[in-house]
Amino acid sequence: MTNEGMPRSSGIKTHLWVQDIREDDIVNDRYLVKTKRTGQTKNGGAFLSLILSDRTGDIETRVWERADELGTLFREGDIIEVSGKAGLYRNQVQLTLSDISLSKEDDPAIFLETTPCDITAMMRDLKGIIRNIKNAGLRDLVNSFISDHRFIEKFKESPAAKNFHHGYLGGLLEHTLSVCRLAVLVNEQYPELDGDLLITGAFLHDIGKINEFSYGRTIDYSDEGRLLGHLVLGVSMLEEKLKGLKNFPQETALYLKHMILSHHGEYDFGSPKRPKFLEAFVLHLIDDLDAKMNGIARFITKDKNEGAWTDFNRMFERYLLKERLKPLEDEQVTAPVRDDRQKALF
Repeated sequence: MTNEGMPRSSGIKTHLWVQDIREDDIVNDRYLVKTKRTGQTKNGGAFLSLILSDRTGDIETRVWERADELGTLFREGDIIEVSGKAGLYRNQVQLTLSDISLSKEDDPAIFLETTPCDITAMMRDLKGIIRNIKNAGLRDLVNSFISDHRFIEKFKESPAAKNFHHGYLGGLLEHTLSVCRLAVLVNEQYPELDGDLLITGAFLHDIGKINEFSYGRTIDYSDEGRLLGHLVLGVSMLEEKLKGLKNFPQETALYLKHMILSHHGEYDFGSPKRPKFLEAFVLHLIDDLDAKMNGIARFITKDKNEGAWTDFNRMFERYLLKERLKPLEDEQVTAPVRDDRQKALF
């Protein structure tokens, strides 16, 4: 997902969005304190280094004057009213604040990003894919989740991650639908796959995330998320639903548990098991594809560097091209002229 298509004010007319702050702007608004650090200037004075945010992004912020005094007024996670001015530092927009106070208003719509996709339409499309599962046992299993009101309300609202991909409200549904769509496409290309098993695994692979994250002003890990993680939580949720299904094949249940536990692909990426059959391999690959497509697109969209290239991406250890190269069709491409000796060869 990118911020394209998201209204710049989205009904909150008075808020100056982080993504819209430009050099020399006077800023008087409220933002979430994402990080707060105290530093020392060369002259021995204190300064504050902050990252302020709203749902459109983050901005580096400094407090040089009265840092000791102002720093006592708030903590990380607070919403603060700020007064300051935007400038450029190393080609990046940065705020310098002259005054800070705790905000009396707390509007989640300002601070938590939401999927740009229509929730109702996504649920309709997801149910359409599930209806095409031919195996009655697998279809009943998925429907036991779909018909669970408590589950589905959290599933529609939950983020799919804290930071990298689909890290916004509704992100889990958006990501799950995308992976299910990819499962359908891959099964068309490779009919030897068990399409019903693959689609069911695609639906189930991240269900544990409804309990892995907490989200109020920010998205963070819940205690369950930190102690167990969504892979273990997902298997536990699956086992609970299987108790209510009579004669569900134990072998199929085992395959689904393995798909949940192995979908990160490698031990280094948090998988307690690596994929060991075709559908599990495919699930890992399409999950990874969708996550990277979303995460990279978001990074490129939010990058504030001038020019064709982004700032250095630490996760992928490279700069990313954000402006398209000149399309090939715009070039005058002509075939090389062969001499008589070349023509004689054909």
